[in-house]
Amino acid sequence: MEFDKVIRERCSVRRFSDREISKEVIDKILEAGRIAPTAKNIQPFKIYFVSSEEGISKIDKASRCRYGAPVVFIICGDKDASYNGGNHSFYEIDTSIVTTHMMLEAYNVGVDSVWVGLFDGDILRSEFSIPDNLVPVALLPLGYRSDDCPDSPWHSKRKEVSELVEYR
Repeated sequence: MEFDKVIRERCSVRRFSDREISKEVIDKILEAGRIAPTAKNIQPFKIYFVSSEEGISKIDKASRCRYGAPVVFIICGDKDASYNGGNHSFYEIDTSIVTTHMMLEAYNVGVDSVWVGLFDGDILRSEFSIPDNLVPVALLPLGYRSDDCPDSPWHSKRKEVSELVEYR
């Protein structure tokens, strides 16, 4: 798919079918995360792939925003390994770039997603035995949009460039 089409047409899906995603497709999405740019190329992240019934049940304890997706990635930043420049660590930025790469590649290969930031990190940490150095930054539910999934009313509402950019 052409990049312009991917970035204009991709939207957050909040109702998924139970159709399985092939391993080859999952591997392509994970590869997009692996090659994402990070500060000083340190790659301070860990992705937990969740698709088992037990794992999905654990995700549902931590967030109400899975929307029936059969697969969820938990994307964590490694706060200890991350580049620390200036007054902050870059793990949240790096992890956000990784998540964006995977979200766009998912759409590129025909898989829908929704970026979820509404979750209980303590529950995720406990349920998945996530070590203290890893901070859950995003959940990325993945799957195929269900036939009865409504379009998001917010997707096409965008500010004008003049409202977002100041030229100097």
